[in-house]
Amino acid sequence: MYNNYTETVSTYDQGLRSYLLQVFNYMTMALGISGVVAYTVGISPELMMAIWGSPIKWVVMLAPLGMAFFMSFSFSSMSTHTAKICLAVFAGVMGLSLSSIFAVFTMASIAQVFFISAATFGTTALWGYTTKRDLSNMGSFLMMGLIGIVIAGLVNIFLQSSALQMVCSALGVVIFVGFTAYDMQQIKDTYFNVDGDDRDKAGVFGALNLYLDFVNIFTSLLQLMGDRK
Repeated sequence: MYNNYTETVSTYDQGLRSYLLQVFNYMTMALGISGVVAYTVGISPELMMAIWGSPIKWVVMLAPLGMAFFMSFSFSSMSTHTAKICLAVFAGVMGLSLSSIFAVFTMASIAQVFFISAATFGTTALWGYTTKRDLSNMGSFLMMGLIGIVIAGLVNIFLQSSALQMVCSALGVVIFVGFTAYDMQQIKDTYFNVDGDDRDKAGVFGALNLYLDFVNIFTSLLQLMGDRK
């Protein structure tokens, strides 16, 4: 009986590790796409002028938000293959949006904040994976905070208030650190509650959530700590 129990636990652990590795591979792929696109555009004065010096900038700024909502609402009807394609496209669009940081912040500052963000994200994700505390109650609270930040951010596009930007950035770090732990626990729970192709698809969307958590932690910390040109 004990041997059967330990074999079952070992199988679950190995399967869970494999599942989480797949999720983080999807996330890393998305971050890689965003990084390449953002860097390629950010170091090209011609591309920067074509995007950020024209009305196209509004499309680039708002497209990631619209696409994120589209993917969330289409989750149930979307195949795993389609979800992977959408994640890659979304990462590319987000990369275009992130290219603006190269016009505002120094390269050294961007690299420094990236590694700080990675350490913050990794520590929080590990805690979300290992904690025995049920974090499900955090979801609604974090979502309300996210909606507030999105609305304030959209308003600030027109107000251009540095004080409001700093407040949104500080709250963004707190909220998305919380989302990282919450999403990590949700991904872990999904492994035990979903099977087959639905589990694979859920892994793609789990990677999307972690990707968004990391990007928002990074951009929020960059606003707070980054050295401006």
